[in-house]
Amino acid sequence: MTFLKPVRRIQVLAFAVIFSAGMTGPIFGAASAGEINTGYFGNVAIEGYDPVAYFTMNKAVKGSEEITHKWLGAVWQFSSKEHRDLFVSEPISYAPQYGGYCADGMAYGTTTANLEPQAFRIIEGKLYLNHDQGAAAEIEEIPGQIAKADAMWKKHRGELIGN
Repeated sequence: MTFLKPVRRIQVLAFAVIFSAGMTGPIFGAASAGEINTGYFGNVAIEGYDPVAYFTMNKAVKGSEEITHKWLGAVWQFSSKEHRDLFVSEPISYAPQYGGYCADGMAYGTTTANLEPQAFRIIEGKLYLNHDQGAAAEIEEIPGQIAKADAMWKKHRGELIGN
């Protein structure tokens, strides 16, 4: 039993180090492929959801590990080959704004890698992902919120890609 206590302490300490290291800077703890939000682990964009489905099906649809495309250093997953081909032909038209980080959080100058894939808005032909439905509503309803997010993204994008 006394052996378990030091092991548990090590586990707690390791978690604290990992967690606190991830909580620095304006983009908290996000692993990223440059400017693309790939969550905390792995290199898959927007939690593996199909970015094209937001436009064609108006809902969050999980992509397949079998149907992928690498773009901007991240792996993007799609629910169909047709969606993948649409994305490949015009990735900027389908990719979420702000690299897939929370749009509303970006307006406040901070965000996390956490997303709720169903908390999205398509506004003027652009996809905005958010960490919850309240944030999705704010990005759409608060005047000037997108303009603030656009301005903050210029700063954060530079930090993410090392400029």
